[in-house]
Amino acid sequence: MTQFPSRNDPKPAEHRGGLPMLVPQPPEFQHEGWLARVMRILFGWKAAATRADLELVLTEGQPQSGFSPAEAAMLKNILGLRECRIERVMVPRADIVAVQRDIAIGELVRVFEGAGHSRLVVYNDTLDDPVGMVHIRDLVAFMAKRAALDPAGERDPLPADLDFSKIDLSMPLAATNIVRDMLYAPPSMPALDLLAKMQATRIHLALVIDEYGGSDGLVSIEDLVELIVGDIADEHDEAETAAVTRQSDGSFLAIGRASLDDVRAAIGEEFDVGDAAQEVDTLGGYLVMRAGHVPVRGELVPGPLAFEAEVLDADPRRVKRVKIYRTKDRRAAAAREMPTLLRTPAPRASPPREEANRPPPNSPPTS
Repeated sequence: MTQFPSRNDPKPAEHRGGLPMLVPQPPEFQHEGWLARVMRILFGWKAAATRADLELVLTEGQPQSGFSPAEAAMLKNILGLRECRIERVMVPRADIVAVQRDIAIGELVRVFEGAGHSRLVVYNDTLDDPVGMVHIRDLVAFMAKRAALDPAGERDPLPADLDFSKIDLSMPLAATNIVRDMLYAPPSMPALDLLAKMQATRIHLALVIDEYGGSDGLVSIEDLVELIVGDIADEHDEAETAAVTRQSDGSFLAIGRASLDDVRAAIGEEFDVGDAAQEVDTLGGYLVMRAGHVPVRGELVPGPLAFEAEVLDADPRRVKRVKIYRTKDRRAAAAREMPTLLRTPAPRASPPREEANRPPPNSPPTS
């Protein structure tokens, strides 16, 4: 007769009666996440291990962690997604490539050719009135369907049975019914939340909307993935030049979108904008704040301390390229470039031709 253990049996529960039994986990293990379980299995950590402990293991001073430098970098980037907001990675409004919903499909092809993107924002009258997005694959599929030949028709065979002369390139985009929905997000939305939303909805483009409902920027799924794995360049991406480069005369060439941190790192700690760094993030924004308006090409804008910026390229909305001088270096350069005609006396003017041929006074007459 089988005897069942009593409540007072001193043997552990898993060995009572020789039968296997489930042992409940300690309370500290019942609510741990998958990452904590992995770290407990690999390193023997308890569930109370903190994010700071994991970040410490991922530092370069911990080679015994077993992670390669690339793995450690990606894991640290994943941990940083919780604090990253999409306003940090969004393409600013001035750089958004968008089209009106009434654009002709022939013009749309031209825009896709120069844009270098597979998705474009579609709007009604202004970018603050968006209606969706258009994908280049949908456009190609629409054109291929329109160019397809009727199998029952009697005509000369064409390559791939496509006749692109059948496509009306003046047809407006709105009439093609290929405009898709896109996501909308506030600039304060965590990047990790937007990435999860893109995965769930299978919509890989989001327009960033400010508090007034206007368009503030644009985020694609590629922008979010790059937060984890680093920059991703495809076959059509051009090599980017440095945001700030030093010139042989001691000046610095910079793009308007260069961050103030990058400018300071390139020029030196003396390029300190002070409290302005709390208001703006880019060099162009700083120059607009200093000038009180968007500077025009050729305008000189005073910078911090002994620095001065010359605007090389700008449009009514933004500063594009800037040359930064130390004030004394600019004065010296201006002195070197002074035209030589201001330093040397002007040559004597030659006399008029009639006076040149006239004989001098008191000269004997010629025979």
